[in-house]
Amino acid sequence: MLLAGIVVPAASLAQALTYPGEAITPVRLVEWVREHGGSGIVDLVENWWYARPPAASDPKPADLPAPPTAAALGAPPALPLPAGVTPLPGEGEWVAGALSSGGGPAIYTTFERPDSRYPSAVAGVALLESGLTATRLIAGTREPGLQPWPEGARVPDALRGSLVATFNSGFKMQDAHGGFVADGRTAVPLRDGAASLVVRRDGTATVAQWGRDAVAGPDVVAVRQNLDLVVDGGRPVVGLDGNNGLRWGSTKNQLQYTWRSGIGVDAVGNLIYVAGTGMNLVTLAAALVQAGAVRGMQLDIHSQMVDFFSYRHAGSGEPTATRLLPTMPGGLDRYLVADQRDFVAVTLR
Repeated sequence: MLLAGIVVPAASLAQALTYPGEAITPVRLVEWVREHGGSGIVDLVENWWYARPPAASDPKPADLPAPPTAAALGAPPALPLPAGVTPLPGEGEWVAGALSSGGGPAIYTTFERPDSRYPSAVAGVALLESGLTATRLIAGTREPGLQPWPEGARVPDALRGSLVATFNSGFKMQDAHGGFVADGRTAVPLRDGAASLVVRRDGTATVAQWGRDAVAGPDVVAVRQNLDLVVDGGRPVVGLDGNNGLRWGSTKNQLQYTWRSGIGVDAVGNLIYVAGTGMNLVTLAAALVQAGAVRGMQLDIHSQMVDFFSYRHAGSGEPTATRLLPTMPGGLDRYLVADQRDFVAVTLR
């Protein structure tokens, strides 16, 4: 019995450390601990580790994307700045990314600082033009399960020539308090009321409260749910700092100053992705509102869980990736090779 008590966990850990798909060893270890009854311990450590707010000073130049060299063609208005914050070069000004077949930019990126108390905290912002792009939800090798999935847990070769962006999805399904539908399959049942990234048959996508703003039907081909909305009606949802009912994750998760990501939709239907480090849940919601989201949801959090890449194309080779923020962790080939976690790929129409 003692031998079995040692061998079985050891075999499970070995499998977790060698399971196919990109994920660094510390991430694999933490997730294994969570899956084997250690969530409380992990939460306790993370709540302590991420308790310190960011510095009340300007960020280092190396933390910032390069400012635009010229005004971006057809760009939306520059983002507003919080009161009392002195603008940095390029702050809130849009940089144009991949061009559509008609010559218009399909993606714009910039950065903002959503909390005037901590001006060192920088959030990268990407705006994806709904009329020029198509969104696809792609399963990983471990999340959400039901293997195998048709894309092989990476951006399929057929989509790479038109690839605009890739970005992380939400929490692991056991923590997301919601469901997952893609490729004609329901891996986890959908939950009414859950914050949902909803992909339609024509490739457009929105962020919705499931059952109110979007429902199942022939036009909906993919849904990724994660907790509850953090922005609704163009404003942060009341109660984010208290997290009553654990609507936004584990106890005190909302207070952690860490890498956070979110996805929203603006008033004309464009997707808005926001991510940065040194942000708690209130800061993330403020960043989504500052970027123009009328509804928004949290995606994943912590280093190695938050990634956004935009792509440029030269010739017939692999697309060249650029991080939304220079300090964003993760290899540039993430999502071009098989990954353990589900993610979102955006292509030109």
